[in-house]
Amino acid sequence: TWHLKKIPQIVRERTFSLDSPKFEAKTKLELNSVCGIECQRKLPVPSLSDLKSLLSYETVFENGTRTLTEVNVLGAVPDPAANTTTRRPLRKKRQIYGTDSRFSIYDKRFMTNFPFNTAVKISTGCSGILVSPKHVLTAAHCLHNGKDYVKGSKRLRVGLMKTKSRGNGRKRKGTSDGMPSFQWTRVKSTHIPKGWFKGVSGDIALDYDYAVLELKRPHKRKYMELGISPTIKMMPGSMIHFSGFDNDRSGQLVYRFCSISDESNDLFYQYCDAEPGSTGSGIYLRLKEPNKKKWKRKIIAVYSGHQWVDINGEQQDYNVAVRITPLKYAQICFWIHGNDENCTQG
Repeated sequence: TWHLKKIPQIVRERTFSLDSPKFEAKTKLELNSVCGIECQRKLPVPSLSDLKSLLSYETVFENGTRTLTEVNVLGAVPDPAANTTTRRPLRKKRQIYGTDSRFSIYDKRFMTNFPFNTAVKISTGCSGILVSPKHVLTAAHCLHNGKDYVKGSKRLRVGLMKTKSRGNGRKRKGTSDGMPSFQWTRVKSTHIPKGWFKGVSGDIALDYDYAVLELKRPHKRKYMELGISPTIKMMPGSMIHFSGFDNDRSGQLVYRFCSISDESNDLFYQYCDAEPGSTGSGIYLRLKEPNKKKWKRKIIAVYSGHQWVDINGEQQDYNVAVRITPLKYAQICFWIHGNDENCTQG
């Protein structure tokens, strides 16, 4: 069951202009971090002043201008230490673990319907997910490498899935209902938390690898709501789901589900098969609504990609996702609505 939680408040304190970014960074699809699972568990709980700095954010507009918004955080409660699970043996292969368990979605009845229609393609080569009529959630490193914005993010576009028929529009016998194509929409503005930038958080963790894009024009599709990430033991079978546009399956929407292997307060470590291109996908669960028989899917994490981590002095690789904690829910919700009145419970 989805459990309602009271959400901290993110309050805008002041906004001021920054120099326009250079947009010269190279897109980096593989992330390295010196802070693995064990390191994450030993990190001190951020102080209020730390949170105010980490959750302040930059906004880049389509004309290339940039602002920094400083925030205050009200009602924040430190997250309890995450529960640990039994670790699996050391894996050598990267991103695809053993038998490839991904599913390519071909049938347009699935591609154009919920939840698959919420997946979008980002023009820098990543994926994302629709979280409102005009907002997309994705990974921060798809747009910014920690020091500068990546090439191509100045004229950022989002591709919403549509299907194209082959030939003259008639379906031929034995063919699929059509391959997906994209309706591209310009991005009006981009929000990235300051915690992602090197020099603020240091190059130690992926905790703030998320961003929200505001589209220039709203869409009329069904989107997926945000949810607070539960711990592993509160998930049915510890299973998560996500869909994206993996580079090795060009033009296809790729769906996968798997169980989570381990967790920290801010990250999920798992072996969901994935390839570059699916980074930024929204990870979701399907749970029951409180006091109702109805089931509902909600986004509980953002897929961040492949990462090497240090465990007991050995390098081990995982596919990692950033959990939507109450604080991150408050921030993302604030970016979507522009105020905290609609973000009191999640």
